[in-house]
Amino acid sequence: MAENSESLGTVPEHERILQEIESTDTACVGPTLRSVYDDQPNAHKKFMEKLDACIRNHDKEIEKMCNFHHQGFVDAITELLKVRTDAEKLKVQVTDTNRRFQDAGKEVIVHTEDIIRCRIQQRNITTVVEKLQLCLPVLEMYSKLKEQMSAKR
Repeated sequence: MAENSESLGTVPEHERILQEIESTDTACVGPTLRSVYDDQPNAHKKFMEKLDACIRNHDKEIEKMCNFHHQGFVDAITELLKVRTDAEKLKVQVTDTNRRFQDAGKEVIVHTEDIIRCRIQQRNITTVVEKLQLCLPVLEMYSKLKEQMSAKR
């Protein structure tokens, strides 16, 4: 019975140690584990049994969680496969639209170059007209001079 009371006193202590291990930083685990060895003889064995039970419990929880989320994962993969098919169709459409825009853009470039050439010609013509208008008085004087010379004045 004395051994039973020791085990009853040790179990809550082991529970506390396990909670402390799970909740603290790994750098602080050393002193906590040392307390297991310092307490009572056989405390180490009892702690290891408790630790194994805790590990099995966590493993069960992980398995439950995995089972719970497995169907959602499968559904998500199925949805991704559907989206991939739609994405491939969309990519083909975008590529086709891009090709048509490129072709239309080439036509626009050709017409724009024609417009640029026409504007340059217009500007050149305007410049020539301005320069000729500057020369008009001189040409009119030359014409009058030629008339007077032919009339011998």
